[in-house]
Amino acid sequence: MSVLVDPPMWPRHGVLWAHLVSDTSLDELHTFAERAGIPRRGFDLDHYDVPDSRVVELVALGAVQVSAGELIRRLRASGLRVPARERGTHHHG
Repeated sequence: MSVLVDPPMWPRHGVLWAHLVSDTSLDELHTFAERAGIPRRGFDLDHYDVPDSRVVELVALGAVQVSAGELIRRLRASGLRVPARERGTHHHG
């Protein structure tokens, strides 16, 4: 049971963004995000979008830094992944 963060590589609004996920439960993810001061508006169906400037802090708080591929594999294996086809126009990161 882990909160995972991938490398910041998703550009938006002049910032590179990373994804923060749980491979256990959305409750675990929301609890971690709240403790880290990440606003709920950063949540996108199965992950939080976090700016590159926060990654070191998130790792210090206990997030495990993994590759983007590893993050997706573990998110899919957890059953929490929301497939792109189910995202509609909501997806933003």
